[in-house]
Amino acid sequence: MIKKITSIIVTFSILINISLRADEGMWLPLLLKQLNESDMQKNGLKLSAEDIYSINKSSLKDAIVHFNGGCTAEIISDKGLLLTNHHCGYGQIQAHSTVQNDLLTNGFWAMNASQELPNPGLTATLIVRMEDVTAKVLAGVSDEVNETEREKKINETINAIQKEAVKGTHYGAYIRPFFYGNEYYMFITETFRDVRLVGAPPSSIGKFGGDTDNWIWPRHTGDFSIFRIYANKDNNPADYSPDNVPYKPKHHLPISMKDIEKGDFTMVYGFPGRTSEYLSSYAVDMIMNESDPAKVKIRETRLAIMDMEMKKSDSVRIQYASKYASLANYYKKWIGEINGLKKLDAINKKKQFEQNFLSKVNADNNAKNKYGKLFNDLEKAYTQFNPLNKQRDYYIEAILGIESVFYAYTYVNLIDSLNKGKKPEELQKDIERLQTAKKQFFKDYDSKTDEKVCAALLKIYYDNIDKTQQPDVFREIEKKYRCGNNTTLMFEKYVADIYKKSIFVSETDITKVLSNIAKNYKKVQKDPVYKLMLSCYTKFVQDIRPQYNKLEAEVNNLNRIYMKAIKELVSDKKYYPDANGTLRVAYGKVDGYFPRDAVFYNYYTTLDGLMEKENPVVDEFIVSPKLKELYQKKDYGQYADKNNELRIAFCASNHTTGGNSGSPVLNGEGQLIGTNFDRNWEGTMSDIMYNPDQVRNIILDVHYTLFVIDKFAGAGYLLNEMTLVK
Repeated sequence: MIKKITSIIVTFSILINISLRADEGMWLPLLLKQLNESDMQKNGLKLSAEDIYSINKSSLKDAIVHFNGGCTAEIISDKGLLLTNHHCGYGQIQAHSTVQNDLLTNGFWAMNASQELPNPGLTATLIVRMEDVTAKVLAGVSDEVNETEREKKINETINAIQKEAVKGTHYGAYIRPFFYGNEYYMFITETFRDVRLVGAPPSSIGKFGGDTDNWIWPRHTGDFSIFRIYANKDNNPADYSPDNVPYKPKHHLPISMKDIEKGDFTMVYGFPGRTSEYLSSYAVDMIMNESDPAKVKIRETRLAIMDMEMKKSDSVRIQYASKYASLANYYKKWIGEINGLKKLDAINKKKQFEQNFLSKVNADNNAKNKYGKLFNDLEKAYTQFNPLNKQRDYYIEAILGIESVFYAYTYVNLIDSLNKGKKPEELQKDIERLQTAKKQFFKDYDSKTDEKVCAALLKIYYDNIDKTQQPDVFREIEKKYRCGNNTTLMFEKYVADIYKKSIFVSETDITKVLSNIAKNYKKVQKDPVYKLMLSCYTKFVQDIRPQYNKLEAEVNNLNRIYMKAIKELVSDKKYYPDANGTLRVAYGKVDGYFPRDAVFYNYYTTLDGLMEKENPVVDEFIVSPKLKELYQKKDYGQYADKNNELRIAFCASNHTTGGNSGSPVLNGEGQLIGTNFDRNWEGTMSDIMYNPDQVRNIILDVHYTLFVIDKFAGAGYLLNEMTLVK
């Protein structure tokens, strides 16, 4: 009897620990009052849940911006001034850069409103309100309905709810599933379309440490850029116009000038992208041992070639700067994720949880009837899903990772429509879209770089996908270009041949074709790059994607049942939903950590540490002469700490992920103390499993941001519109 009781206690303990740990969680602002307010206040929050999220009065949420749909930004003045990361604004900074006027290298500062730079297509979205619409979305949806019918019914209902919610307004609306579709929440949004670049430090500050330091602590990167939201005279969203005026927000964040100390309460408010905290061991096994390693290998090859070509030419360097940074970001993240999951022994921990959870299920007849076969079903589904997921990974990363192939893919719909007899005048919108895309593509395209990438990635695909599952084009390549057993040379010869003939690697050639597409579309179909793309695309669409979608739906259905079972059988715990690009609050404390045996990292870095990293012969670690001069004079002004040091960054235990880049990090009084810009490499597994001893978010100290704006850039006038709390 004692052994049985002990077993139950151990099982329950494991179940509790899997659901929530210290500092873990990305919480919905709407639910803070009932779930988190008390705990947050115990840990140092001086505000109420209503101060953080409210629809009845201005609150912190009114200063939090979804920046271009991928990052977060915060409003820091009553004139719509936006603070985000340098890497979040990187694409816009690059777009304004030329070899003659290299804003990436030199930085940019508008010294008055007339110098602020427009950015076509850049958006800033605020959340007006949130609403639990679970009951509405799931009304009439039966558990007996198959997954396809269920999704169709839900999507129809969602579209109707969204349309009704914003009828007669300029607002937008979207509904997202939570807990694998067990719950649904609606977000009413206001999106501004005139967002202008105000300032950005040079890459020697904004990208200091480059890819070497990416995902790494200690960090010395001044990763920030400044934008401004513009509105029409009624303070509403409008397309760019010289007549637009700075947006007047309902709330802007005051900035704390106090030193940050270990143990201080911190809160991150932003739009985290994707996490998968409640996956089964079968899913984690696939990610850790199959999917992540494959994507790492493919991107490593692309990055090595791009790096080599960028070092040969300034024009290529500027063309590929943003692409390289984007590719490198998740390449390194996946490596850290693999290592972190292994260190955490994640698969065995998941298996242990599942064994104990199944014991709990089997002890209850009702639960056994509902969930007794769940893990067998999950194992079977992932056994079938894994090879299809591999095919998809290699198609997306290796085939569509070839720029000319991806560009050719954008012509599929137009060519298909012309083949079906549609007239060019009926397809004018498609043609105009391709005309615009052509300019954007070739502005940042180098055919020699792409040719080398193409040969390398085709070889990787050829070496790793079973020949019986490869597109027909690979048999044609073998037949015509085989060089004995030298597959590297085979693909180099093939790619050199098709790149000499293809219109998709030449802006001049594709322009001629588009000028009279009705006459020339047959030329597109005969193009060798188009034929390569079409063979791979057809194989994927006809043979892989239907099976993949079917099994993905099955896996999602099982995950939804699994999530429901966990919440049902361990009902006294608080659960946060996985990140899905929606507004969240995470909270924790300023703290260092032990990355490995006998090594401890302090919680903040300083300009002294930056100077220790200086290396004039390595681009990533070059220090600007102006910054060096300020350092030598110790000219830090009001931005120095109590020890007369200039702090650059600090780390804390907030649970963050991609999308939290640029998020404000706030103290207990709701004042800005820093800008989130990264996680530590040891903690990147937190997208799948959280480890409180290792997970740290990396934050740019707002003192360094203000120092660079004021002392380095001489744009101190911007501080006049901010609210500094001393």
